[in-house]
Amino acid sequence: MQPYFFPYIGYFQLIAAVDMFIVYDNIKYTKKGWISRNRMLQNGKDVMFSLSLKSDSDSQDVCERELVADFNRDKLLNQFNGAYRRAPYFAQTFPLVEQIVRHEDTNLFRFLHHSIVRACEHLGITTEIRISSGIAIDHDLKNQDKVLALCEAVGATTYVNAIGGMELYSKETFREKGIELKFIKSKPFEYAQFSDAFVPWLSIIDVMMFNPLDTIQTCISTNYELI
Repeated sequence: MQPYFFPYIGYFQLIAAVDMFIVYDNIKYTKKGWISRNRMLQNGKDVMFSLSLKSDSDSQDVCERELVADFNRDKLLNQFNGAYRRAPYFAQTFPLVEQIVRHEDTNLFRFLHHSIVRACEHLGITTEIRISSGIAIDHDLKNQDKVLALCEAVGATTYVNAIGGMELYSKETFREKGIELKFIKSKPFEYAQFSDAFVPWLSIIDVMMFNPLDTIQTCISTNYELI
């Protein structure tokens, strides 16, 4: 999977559901996706937060992109603080958010990789996380062919992808390689967000701000189906 910045809970359900999670570093950065941004709750509405990146070629991989030299970490933290300081689990969540945002590496992939690893540690997810470029395959392969090559290289018998990838991958093609293809579908997870109407599928930050850790861990480990 691509690395994402404070992704929604389904991303962590996927990590927790597998024995090994391979995160792409050598994949094209897409500015319209969720690699460097996500959504949080502010005044009862979902608003975007993001990392500030240096202007660069759209053809570059995630591992080639850099944060701007003057990335204002305090400004981003103040956004989170302003949005969630009255949340019931702010005190246990904000130190993690602060540690991640203040990470000094300016390389986009390494910054995101650190954030995913730290969030998993906080959530009690012990899945092995590997970086795609460190696995010996033909890295010029694309899309499904690259996924299959990675699966074969690590001896996988099952590959699990997010439900949004159903149109991208063929169960028959995977079966021909001796690999079972499954998709993970998150079930709705609704919780109290101050006194406002519930806004679903926000960043994991929102989930952690409003829920005790054991509730989140139960949701991560059980509140989905594999199809």
